[in-house]
Amino acid sequence: MTGMPDGAHVRVEFSPDDDTPVFVISVAAELAGMHAQTLRQYDRLGLVTPQRTRGGGRRYSAHDVALLREVQRLSQEEGVSLAGIARILELEDQVSALQAQVVDLLAELERVHPSSGRGSRIFSVTPGGDVLAGRLGERPRYAGSQALVIWRPRR
Repeated sequence: MTGMPDGAHVRVEFSPDDDTPVFVISVAAELAGMHAQTLRQYDRLGLVTPQRTRGGGRRYSAHDVALLREVQRLSQEEGVSLAGIARILELEDQVSALQAQVVDLLAELERVHPSSGRGSRIFSVTPGGDVLAGRLGERPRYAGSQALVIWRPRR
C-alpha cells in the first residue's frame, strides 16, 4: 500500500448484525448444540432456512442459531411436534408482521391527522339539561349522567 510503512496493516472492524449469514453448517450445529444432520432436516422442513452460497452451501446467521435453539427447546422441553413448531413459528411471524403494520398505520394516522385522539372534547348532560364539557378519558363530573357524546370539530 502506498503511503504506509512496511509491515503496517489496516485494521478493519467488522461487526455483523444478527441476520448476517456467517456460520457454516458445522459451526452453526455446534453453536446450537445439535448435529448438522438435524440442521439439514430443519431446513428441509422449512423450520430454519439458512441463506445459500452460490455453490449451494448453507450459511447461518446468529438469528438462525437462536431459532435453532428455540426449535430444540420446544421439541425437547415442551414436547411440541415439528409440525406444531412450524405452526408456532408461522404464527409468530404473522404477529410480528401485524405489529409492524400497526406501527406503520399509527404513524400514517398521526401524519394525516396530527391531532387524532388529542383535543377531542367529551360532553355530558345533566338531568336538568346542563351540558358539562370534559376531556377524553375523563369521567363526566355529574355522577348521574349516562349520556355521552364525543365531539370532533370539522376540519
